Amino acid sequence: MKSGLWMALVASLSLCAGAYAAAGDEDDLPKGWQEGAVTLPPSPAESAWMPFFVSAATENRFFVDGSSLSVGNDGVVRYALKVQTAGGARNVSYEGMRCDTREWRLYATGRLDGSWSPSRVKTWQRIQDVPQNRQHAALFLEYFCPDGIVVRSADEARDALRRGGHPATRRSGA
Repeated sequence: MKSGLWMALVASLSLCAGAYAAAGDEDDLPKGWQEGAVTLPPSPAESAWMPFFVSAATENRFFVDGSSLSVGNDGVVRYALKVQTAGGARNVSYEGMRCDTREWRLYATGRLDGSWSPSRVKTWQRIQDVPQNRQHAALFLEYFCPDGIVVRSADEARDALRRGGHPATRRSGA
């Protein structure tokens, strides 16, 4: 008998939720996000690379090309990223970051001749703060998306990189 009451309650709540959704105004529904056009930047000059700290758990060094930094009208921070291993190998990529959804996307990888190879993967990836491959979490948390809010401009992002972190992410006494 109790299970019959429970099923009736669940059915009643489902009907109410459906009626509420049907009665809602279409203007209340979230609008679809549209990504802006992406133009690959020129090959980064060696002097434009700005280092940033990721973690003491890695020997890799990380850099953002300050001249490639942009904040689009679509809310995406775009940047060239260089990861240099302790052995000297380096990977260069052109990426985008969405602060509102905590996601990143690879647009292209750099070739040895300075040109770009467009990525075949067009999906956004969730940014996770894990020890391996923490560079996206570091950029999100400490430089480009303080408190989950996109920086207002490329200048603000470059300033955060120069300072070693965005002022909004700094804790008092740190």
